[in-house]
Amino acid sequence: MRYGGDNRSRLLFVTLIVTSLFLITLDLRGVSLVTGLRHSTQGVFGPVQRAASDAFSPVGNFFSDIAHLGRTRAQLKNLQEQNSQLRTALVQRKDIETQIKQLKSVLNLAGTGGYKIVSAKVISQGTSASFSQSITIDVGANAHVTRDMTVICGDGLVGVVKEVYSSTALVMLESDPSFRVGVRIAGSQEIGILTGQGTDRAIMQLLDTQSTVKVGDVLLARGSEGGKPFVPGVPVGTVTSVPNSAGQVSQLAEVQFFTHLHSLGIVSVVLTPPINDPRDALVPPKPIPTPIPTVTIYATPPLGTATPGATPTATPTPTTKK
Repeated sequence: MRYGGDNRSRLLFVTLIVTSLFLITLDLRGVSLVTGLRHSTQGVFGPVQRAASDAFSPVGNFFSDIAHLGRTRAQLKNLQEQNSQLRTALVQRKDIETQIKQLKSVLNLAGTGGYKIVSAKVISQGTSASFSQSITIDVGANAHVTRDMTVICGDGLVGVVKEVYSSTALVMLESDPSFRVGVRIAGSQEIGILTGQGTDRAIMQLLDTQSTVKVGDVLLARGSEGGKPFVPGVPVGTVTSVPNSAGQVSQLAEVQFFTHLHSLGIVSVVLTPPINDPRDALVPPKPIPTPIPTVTIYATPPLGTATPGATPTATPTPTTKK
């Protein structure tokens, strides 16, 4: 039994050596036996591998999408937040640009009129306990604001200060039905009383029954004694219609305010009236009308019609030889 086992081991060992020598000999002679076996195996199992890849590829993509879903949601949320921040910054920039424009215009008006002012921001607008048309501004007694001071903007008159607190003040707008201001027509001495109507229009009543007013007349604040409640020369509005009512004692006119009272952002309180009345220096310039292009059409005279001023030309008549 012992000798039989040794013989089998020796036979197996010899067989392995012979096989190794045979494969080495084939490889040295250029016979790629292993490569051929590899290609044969790939040819047999390649279609199976491709079929398995096509079958399980969607499943792999599905689990890959699930793995990246949380990251995608986080990126989307981050982009939405950035978009919201950009929109807010854009709105704030437009608001700042509007306030700068209003501040420049009111400084220009005050400089031309000779008014000493303190600028303020409108912090609320609407009704109050005393007035139906009012605004609240962010300056008060700490900025030397007192009652019955004129409030203006770049377009002209806004209203008058009625209540003063430490850091705020209440302004009655010129549109309030209880608002009254003495006005005069620019370019003349004709005066009247303008009354608010709760809208962007007011009614002016001329004091002199012999005075006349026409559409397009510009009204300026006449001014009060000591500059309170109104300083002189502030633009108020323009006459839009003059109704002719039979039997009326004095002439009335409808007036459109210069100031857009629903879009106030920056206003100014006049602390000191001008040394000299600015008179008509603050009358807004009239808008330049857009020229309408003209088209000249020339009529073409019919054939055979002589043109005026033209010298007639003889037309030769052909002759026929016989």
